Amino acid sequence: MLLRDGVKNAEIKVSSETRKLSDFVKNKTKSLIDRLEYFEDIINIEVGDTGLNRAKALEREFDIRQLYIKYEGDNPTGTQKDRIAFAQVYDALRRDYDTISLATCGNYGVAVALAANLAGLKCKVFIPESYHTERIKEMEMLNAEIIKLEGSYEDVVKSSTDYAFEYGWYDANPGGANTPLQITAYAQIAYEIVEDLGDAPKYCAAPVSNGTLFAGIYRGFVTLYKRGKTSRIPKMIAASSSHKNPIVSSFKKGLSSCEDLDPKAIKETIYNEPLINWHSFDGDEALFALKESEGDAFNVSDKKMKEMATFLLKKEGLKILPASTAGLIGLLELDEKLNFEPDRFVAVLTAKN
Repeated sequence: MLLRDGVKNAEIKVSSETRKLSDFVKNKTKSLIDRLEYFEDIINIEVGDTGLNRAKALEREFDIRQLYIKYEGDNPTGTQKDRIAFAQVYDALRRDYDTISLATCGNYGVAVALAANLAGLKCKVFIPESYHTERIKEMEMLNAEIIKLEGSYEDVVKSSTDYAFEYGWYDANPGGANTPLQITAYAQIAYEIVEDLGDAPKYCAAPVSNGTLFAGIYRGFVTLYKRGKTSRIPKMIAASSSHKNPIVSSFKKGLSSCEDLDPKAIKETIYNEPLINWHSFDGDEALFALKESEGDAFNVSDKKMKEMATFLLKKEGLKILPASTAGLIGLLELDEKLNFEPDRFVAVLTAKN
């Protein structure tokens, strides 16, 4: 497909209608209201309404019934990050910013780069020097500027936020002023699940890193319940790389707020990279969701995530990043422990390879 300046990208696909709408969004002779309306149309065409399907092979293998997979790989860059990326680019466009910036380990950078490309905004992507993601090539093809900095992911988030403040860029990092917008965007996942099922599931599981996704899904279910649209709020299941996530660690300690981990104890692997951190920027929100929903949290090894990704490819036909399977593994482990009564259960798979 052609995006901007004749750059060809075979990995990220958007519709021909979206490409036409993008030209209108970039046309500054049109009113801002019209340009925003065109970008809303792009969001409606490209983002969300991801698949929710029975995982019958998993049901047979693990003796669980009515297990559904919410597959976020259906989004244009293949992850749930498109939901918050497009929402923030819309906000940046509305507020007349010409540049949007963020720190990333990979997926989020591609999502913001695509959204910014379609809106005609400049995009600055900060990446820790120690991180090696193949998605840099995609970001560059989308005309994002890659800036590598020393330090951990958390350090680079802070530095990129400082740069955004200094240069007047729109700061799309987690944990800042845009957290409510990000959580609202992720709440749409809960709305879609309920629309497809007709009610909330008994349990809903998702992987956690910064906690924004997890908190957003929970808030969506709460909103629907308060509006009388569902009969219940699901018990939320969080899972992450073993002993490398503050949300899971704090929950297991019974803490009321999210406690940082020792940065020196966090070891990155090719499997756990999307999950690990010593500070979860929206950890308190995610911890609140776990406690209020009477949910549970799990540490998951690289080995288990790799094995589940292989199983999903062979048996369910889904090409999934191992880290994306953490929530599903946690849900199945809880079923093994509690032997769930028949009901409906949902696991959110957040990314494809």
